[in-house]
Amino acid sequence: MKRRTFLTASLATTAALPFLSAAQPQIPEYEQRDWSGNTPLRYPDPDLIALDPRFQRYILFNTPIRRHHVGTLWAEGPAWNGVGKYLVWSDIPNNHQLRWLEDDNQVTVFRSPSGNSNGNTFDYEGRQLSCEHGGRRVVRYEYSGEVTVIADSYDGKPLNSPNDVIVHPDKSIWFTDPPYGVRGNYEGSRADAELPLSVYRVDGVTGRITKLTDDIGAPNGLCFSPEHDRLYVADTGSGREIKVWDIDGEEIRNGRRHAQLTLPGTDSITSADG
Repeated sequence: MKRRTFLTASLATTAALPFLSAAQPQIPEYEQRDWSGNTPLRYPDPDLIALDPRFQRYILFNTPIRRHHVGTLWAEGPAWNGVGKYLVWSDIPNNHQLRWLEDDNQVTVFRSPSGNSNGNTFDYEGRQLSCEHGGRRVVRYEYSGEVTVIADSYDGKPLNSPNDVIVHPDKSIWFTDPPYGVRGNYEGSRADAELPLSVYRVDGVTGRITKLTDDIGAPNGLCFSPEHDRLYVADTGSGREIKVWDIDGEEIRNGRRHAQLTLPGTDSITSADG
């Protein structure tokens, strides 16, 4: 997906898992997609490609890719609010968040300034959490409009630039902390990274922050397994892989490679982001 364009669809799976022995399908060559609305849609959408045939059943036949917005400098951190029926995401360099509302199909500025926010999510009470490059912190927006700082330092040193965040059913908050927001002034403000690139957990009751691991090149997107017994983290550093750990209470164990991604039809290794 081009970072300047934000697309949504029901499901488009493009991760090639390392244990698959079948040859990957070839991506067809065709002219650039016409987003004007003048070209009739074809079903199923030919741009939805399941590299793993087991994911084919999750692609809805009559659900096309639709473009909702253009013009962001760097679109990141999409998060869906199922109660409000809206999608929020970050435009990091423009320092604001945007929202697409299902009711009227309109995109508006949702929050500005946003602290050069990157990843967003909603907790189990419907409150939005955001990772701020500018503030080098993870925050939660309360119903009252107040902002609660979830984490901005560890071991007496400022965080690097929190990137992505998720919430566990036990109310703990997990996030990654790579250096991208402090490398220059485009996504944040240039500064020294004082901490190892790590994954953290914040206890949902006590607020205590724990470093889960720094055994990863540059932690980026993260998610839980459906049973919440494993943690997956995308490494956009030198490893360029997806790693997985077993969750053991407040700790993670047995870190290992889950997948390394290659571009279809090539031997080139690419990176997973979120």
